[in-house]
Amino acid sequence: MTTETARPVLDDRRWKALGVCLTAGFISLLDVSIVNVALPSMERGLGASEATQSWVVSGYALAFGLALAPAGRLGDLRGRRQALLFGLALFTAASVGCGLAAGPTWLVVFRLIQGAAAGVVAPQTSGLIQQMFQGAERARAFGFHGSVVAVSTAVGPLVGGLLIEAFGTDDGWRWVFFVNVPIGVAALVAGHRLLPRLPVPGDRREKFDPVGVLLLGSGVLALLLPLVQEQQWQGRAKWALLPVGALLLGAFWMWERAKSSRGDAPLVDLGLFSLRSFTLGTLISLTFFGGLTTIFFVLSLFLQNSLGYTALGAGVTILPFAVASAAGAALGGRLVTRYGRGLVVAGLSGVVLGLLGVVLAVQLVPGRDAGWAMALPLVVAGVGSGLTVSPNTTLTLTLVPVRRAGAAGGVMQTGQRIGSAVGIAVVGAVYFAHLAARGPATKALQLGLLTAMAIILVALVLAVVDLRARQTHPGRDDLAPAPPRGLGESGAGEKAASGA
Repeated sequence: MTTETARPVLDDRRWKALGVCLTAGFISLLDVSIVNVALPSMERGLGASEATQSWVVSGYALAFGLALAPAGRLGDLRGRRQALLFGLALFTAASVGCGLAAGPTWLVVFRLIQGAAAGVVAPQTSGLIQQMFQGAERARAFGFHGSVVAVSTAVGPLVGGLLIEAFGTDDGWRWVFFVNVPIGVAALVAGHRLLPRLPVPGDRREKFDPVGVLLLGSGVLALLLPLVQEQQWQGRAKWALLPVGALLLGAFWMWERAKSSRGDAPLVDLGLFSLRSFTLGTLISLTFFGGLTTIFFVLSLFLQNSLGYTALGAGVTILPFAVASAAGAALGGRLVTRYGRGLVVAGLSGVVLGLLGVVLAVQLVPGRDAGWAMALPLVVAGVGSGLTVSPNTTLTLTLVPVRRAGAAGGVMQTGQRIGSAVGIAVVGAVYFAHLAARGPATKALQLGLLTAMAIILVALVLAVVDLRARQTHPGRDDLAPAPPRGLGESGAGEKAASGA
């Protein structure tokens, strides 16, 4: 199967197979945020130092981000079903290792493996959706995917708080990892039975690109490391890694262009960036996640450290955002074929409006009652988030041919991880700087949220630019006048889902 119009086998099992993919994605994304509330338990029960706690959080994010693009390409070449099952099995085994860790070093090692496994799972999910669904069904499937992204990210603190409450502060942190095991095993069993054995949608003569993997991985590592370690690494020398990362990524770009000019298959098909939908959609995703992730970061700190909320109480306070975001994503999956990029513009506007409401709520309702006052603005922001993530994913990947879907999804999600790291570093610096100056915690939260809002406004501007371009040139989605070489397989049915 090498064309976009080929129908997948086991058609009646596609939606059940989607459930397996979303379950795997849920537990891998849940572990991004669930450990934050368990850090004090790790310190007490395992004797984890601040450096260890930092690596438990940042090591997962680093390994996750580094694995995405090469894992997506591996799935394109060798089959996404096999790659998803391998990543899920490795993630489940690493979760067992984290929960049984006898010391801080072992915990960090297994956490790195767990993050890399999550990076293997993530691009296969978007790639399988591309491969199993088309048109309006694909948009609906990405709607469910957006719901999972929203819920898993936002309910992490709540689930972590419940587990710490249930199993105590000494051993509760272990169950933060053990909770993945029964879910992972069940998903593996179901995956072996339900995931369709689809033909590999590519040329088996294509080879993996180890030099490209090395250059891309080194460049992403150099960019992410000083950002995720911003609070732990003192001094300014760490920022010297940023230009190093830029140079490595530039070398990666030149290497990939050289491979393409020789007729060899690159790790990332640079022709993808001549698609306006892919380029602007990836930039929107990067900047939006740069603001979105920081919302939970500063809110959790403010609620627990400044208002005296428990981890469970902080999770419950953020829950309205998660529920509203899931509903918004499901709705967005149904409406994107009708409204296209205009739906993303509306969603981003809702997020900005909701964040402004949170800023006003903590100003007008000081003290512990601020949590209740945030509920309605968080619902507004949550609906906006759902209307952004799901439609933007659909529009970004809609013209990407199936045989490049894994690599394209990996690039898009690598952008999300970089955006999240940049956002947390920038917003965290604003938040902690105001606290260090002995300013009011409420003011620190407001400044942090306003900074997050400014990052999301960049995404909104990009979405408006794309919308105006679509209105000016209806029916044209590419920056180039014709599909680039290697991307010509996209059929007319794909354009129907683009909302152009």
